Parts: sequence; structure tokens; C-alpha cells
Amino acid sequence: MNTDIIQKTIAFVKKELAEAEGGHDWFHIERVFKNTLLIAKSENVDSTVVTLAALLHDIADSKFNDGDETIGPKKAEAFLISQGVSDATIAHVTAIIENISFKGGNKKQTFESKELEVVQDADRLDAIGAIGIARAFNYGGYKNRKLYDPEIAPNLKMTPEQYKQSTAPTINHFYEKLLLLKDKMNTQTAKKIALKRHRFMEDFLTQFYKEWSGEG
Repeated sequence: MNTDIIQKTIAFVKKELAEAEGGHDWFHIERVFKNTLLIAKSENVDSTVVTLAALLHDIADSKFNDGDETIGPKKAEAFLISQGVSDATIAHVTAIIENISFKGGNKKQTFESKELEVVQDADRLDAIGAIGIARAFNYGGYKNRKLYDPEIAPNLKMTPEQYKQSTAPTINHFYEKLLLLKDKMNTQTAKKIALKRHRFMEDFLTQFYKEWSGEG
């Protein structure tokens, strides 16, 4: 793995995400990067591809670009071309970025690789557990959403477009995405970690509803 390109990519990402929302900033990228390295130890993958994909996977999240899912892959591709990265590596990294997101609405992936599985698991792990809870409410506050509304039920039958445009309370997001991720992990390493984080979220929801109901 070319350590020089990795350091240049880190510097590029830090600069690009300097003003990013707290749940999708450099620290999110760093955690996904660390998760990727951990998972990759037990998988036969191209270390350069998974590292670059982890670092660039949220370089221009569609949520902050009017729903445009093409900006991120294009920006990553342009950067990698400028760094003289091989065409094959660039193609693989951009394909991962295009397919890593949950997206909702039971949307099917159009690309498969072991490298995608590793980075996808690393990203999904950061969406659950204590960090996942913090990120969910941070984004909910960023979008001025309600914490919870008993009159608004979670919707598990949304199309991808409905999922993208949803303004539902943050608690609904647990049922529409976060609690579903445990069973969507690809690797054994991620599955083990996800189980612990999933249980933490269940405990949080139990306590949340008790406090909401005035049970102390």
C-alpha cells in the first residue's frame, strides 16, 4: 500500500469536510477507516482499495448535495486521477462509493466485491451503538426534526425516494435503518461487533420510552 497516497487522501478529505455536519465529518471518516482496517485483517482484500474507499466514501454525501448521488464518486475519481492512481483501483473505489449507502427502500446493490463488503460493514458499524445514537440525534437536530412523536409510526415500506425525503422523528430512524443493520453485515468480524452495538441501542430505546412515559 502506497503510504504517500494515503496521507495525501487524508489531507484532502480533512480539507473537504472541514465544515461538515458532525455525524458526517472527518471524525466519522476516521472511525470508518479504523473499522475498515480492523475488519480487513480477517478478509482477503486489496488493502489499497479498501483504505481509499473508506477515506473517500463520504467525500460528498448526497444528503448534503440535494440528493445527488453522483457528486461523491465524481469528486473521488477526480482526486484519484490527479494522484496518478491506477484506472483499475479508481474504478473499484468509485464503485464502492456508489454502492456503500443503505439508501433505504430495499434498494438493490448493483455491484459486489469483498472490498465493498468490508468498507460497507465498517460504515454501518459507525451507524449503530453509542456512536450511531449520537449521530442520529445530531443529524436530527441539524434537520430540526422531532425527537419522537407517538402519532408518527415508522414506515418500513418506503421507496428509496421516500426514504431520502423523509422528515420523520429521529426515533423512527432506529426502526427504518439502525436496528436493521445488524442483519445486513457481511463479515464475521462486523457481525460480532454489530450484535453488541445492536443490544446497546435496544437498551437505549427501552430507557427512552420509560422516560417518555414518566416512569422515571
